[in-house]
Amino acid sequence: MFECIVFATDGSEHARKARDYARNLADLHKARVFVVHAYSSLSDLLGFKDYSEIATHRIANGKKILDEAAADLSAHGLTVETELLEGPTVEAILHVAEIRKAGLIILGARGLGTLKGLLLGSVSHKVLQHAPCPVLIVR
Repeated sequence: MFECIVFATDGSEHARKARDYARNLADLHKARVFVVHAYSSLSDLLGFKDYSEIATHRIANGKKILDEAAADLSAHGLTVETELLEGPTVEAILHVAEIRKAGLIILGARGLGTLKGLLLGSVSHKVLQHAPCPVLIVR
């Protein structure tokens, strides 16, 4: 039923629970898994003295999150690719789902978001509203 699953992660506990669902469904359907992580845009930090350090930290943290998820999924014999993107999380998830022609998006109900996320609506809610395919939100 699903040939391609997009699993979005921020490294939170809810994301780890969602990863278990991604692993089980991908195994059941012999689906490819695209693991997505988006880090905050760096453009507003241009010109700051510590720009290079901040950029390096955000990218390294994103790679660490992706590597952890990919290692877990790959250890179960799944075909896994990672996508590290800069910018808004919702747009990154939707972009990968559209480009990869995902049959399903899986993500945690709550992540490591900010107060801004609470005021404007959660990532999971926005993905659910705009996704080109079914969405599984894990608590």
